[in-house]
Amino acid sequence: MQPRKDNRRDNRREKPEEEKQFDERVINVDRVARVVKGGRRFRFRALVVVGDRKGRLGIGIAKGADVTSAVSKAVDVAKKHMIEVVNYKGSIPHEVQAKVGGSKILIKPASAGTGLIAGGVVRTILEVGGISNALSKSLGSTNKVNTAYATLDAMKQLVAAKDWVVKPAKTATAKPATAVAAKPAAKKAVKAEK
Repeated sequence: MQPRKDNRRDNRREKPEEEKQFDERVINVDRVARVVKGGRRFRFRALVVVGDRKGRLGIGIAKGADVTSAVSKAVDVAKKHMIEVVNYKGSIPHEVQAKVGGSKILIKPASAGTGLIAGGVVRTILEVGGISNALSKSLGSTNKVNTAYATLDAMKQLVAAKDWVVKPAKTATAKPATAVAAKPAAKKAVKAEK
């Protein structure tokens, strides 16, 4: 009898290296405490933004016993709540603003080559969403969670240029004076006949 070959190693399926489909950025990690009878119980809260740099964007917030578990939970939440971002030549199609809590965000389109003129949280969200030229101003509260959600609300409000409802321009055509004067006279004549 021949000795049996051990093929266990050959049978193992090697997982191919998956390319990251999404750009995951941790915006903020806080240590939060719950007061219990024996003292405080500490956990971590992570705020994460996830996007594919092609117009899909999501924000998630979650808590965990350690930082890595909080971040992974937040990434899962962000992937479940993705939105489509309207992109017009690397910028946004029109000015937009939103408010969440005390945070107000104003985002304006910018011409090519301007870059992202935005600070902190707003800059990260716009980068991950695929916006490369925009101007922004953060007004009011600087709370990172509210600022992130205000930016997301502003992105939801964007409407593509092809979907804009445009009213036809009013033309300044003057009506002939006789037609205007004839209408009241015709009304009087109708009333007299009755």
